[in-house]
Amino acid sequence: MIVAAAVPFDQAGDSKARHAQLVTPARSQAGAGAKSLVVGDRTVRLVGLGGPASDRLLSRVATNIGTAIKAVEAFWGVDWPREISVLAAGSDEQFRAAAGGGPPSQWADIAAVTVAERVDPVHRVVLGQRIVFAPGAANMNEGALRIVLTHELFHYAARPYTTSDAPEWLTEGVADFVARPQTPVPADALPVPLTLPTDADLEAPGPQRSLAYDRAWWFARFVADTYGAPKLRDLYLASCGVGHTDVPTAVHAVLDIDPAGLLVHWHQWAAR
Repeated sequence: MIVAAAVPFDQAGDSKARHAQLVTPARSQAGAGAKSLVVGDRTVRLVGLGGPASDRLLSRVATNIGTAIKAVEAFWGVDWPREISVLAAGSDEQFRAAAGGGPPSQWADIAAVTVAERVDPVHRVVLGQRIVFAPGAANMNEGALRIVLTHELFHYAARPYTTSDAPEWLTEGVADFVARPQTPVPADALPVPLTLPTDADLEAPGPQRSLAYDRAWWFARFVADTYGAPKLRDLYLASCGVGHTDVPTAVHAVLDIDPAGLLVHWHQWAAR
């Protein structure tokens, strides 16, 4: 099984997103009550696992799911799963089980995970996919919840096209591009030198990881601003899809520029 885990935003503001990672989930949600709603030509299945609290969270998800779907469709297109499953865990223990276990500290500040039982990118088949929200997501403000939902929904949409060895930093940067508002890049937040993140940076604890995710987001924004959002999508598929190349090769093929030149333009974009 595969889980793409998204983390919540800083409660003081929506400018900081935490990391995503791949883990192995456990536990089914058999027997949980569910309700469905139709959004356009998609059916959203909402499952509460924790009584009134999770039901209230799912009510907020229902309010925001239409906006999230539109954002994902605007970037990715409409050819992705028509059935969307969203679960709200009733306890931290339930959520950790869905996220694959591990110590409580590993998942204490994570808002949601996307879970797939089986993924076959060659045939674009995904089985058992669902988004699972942690109980703590109920404390997020509406803007932060919408961002996390949209971020996860992008992973949900792109999962049939994404291989297990895709560069995580690029998948997360593009997900944040789709989900997060296009706020200015803080000049005092730019590291010197400004370099592309690595997947290892995303796994490092503390500020290094947070900055790595911001760098991935800034890079995705730069590509979309400079070359257009369709080119960012093409770069995602060339770097993360079936038969993908490495990122430098994909950059040259899709954007018609060498990686060194692209980094120069990225630095100029970030410093403007």
